Amino acid sequence: MTSQASTPAYRRLSVEERRGQLLEAALSLFAHHAPEDVSLDDVAEAAGVSRPLVYRYFPGGKQQLYEAALTSAADELRDCFDEPHDGPLLPRLSRAVDRYLTFVDQHDAGFSALLQGGSVVETSRTTAIVDGVRRAAAEHILSHLDVTGPGPRLRMTIRMWITAVEAASLIWLDEDKQPPPEELRDWLVEQFMAVLEVTARRDTQTDALVRRLASEL
Repeated sequence: MTSQASTPAYRRLSVEERRGQLLEAALSLFAHHAPEDVSLDDVAEAAGVSRPLVYRYFPGGKQQLYEAALTSAADELRDCFDEPHDGPLLPRLSRAVDRYLTFVDQHDAGFSALLQGGSVVETSRTTAIVDGVRRAAAEHILSHLDVTGPGPRLRMTIRMWITAVEAASLIWLDEDKQPPPEELRDWLVEQFMAVLEVTARRDTQTDALVRRLASEL
């Protein structure tokens, strides 16, 4: 006689739970393969469900699933920069970059595919999702700088640095994740201060900011 305790109980997933399960499976696949190399059959197999069930939740097919997965990843990336406004700025920024690099490490090839573009499933909507992450990161950083009415030079400097962080992350993946992430993190934070110092030579607002940050060190 088979013990009832040895038989796992079956539980029907709610709509949101099932959708989350499918997105998790898709994100896992996109993390290790270029989007064009992932099929709905792959997602169904990874989630342990049938292909028609995937279509039931994403009737728009692969494009809809990809955009939903990208939105989910974008939300996670935005959270990387959501740091409490306590303590000196640079340690806060270091913690945010730590979380960002952890995301890059975990999503690997998928991160490259999302940022480098060229995917057959790339559209203006997917591009807008990625750009929204960049803008959100910039706004988070500006809020931590506690500057009233940041001018165009300061805003441009922050966005240039975010672009540099993205580029460095892609190169880091190409270089087999060397140097170690903690060294890359420190290097990127040092570069943040360096670009602010360059802008400070031409912008009084940034100059005042650099002097304030220097006093925290």
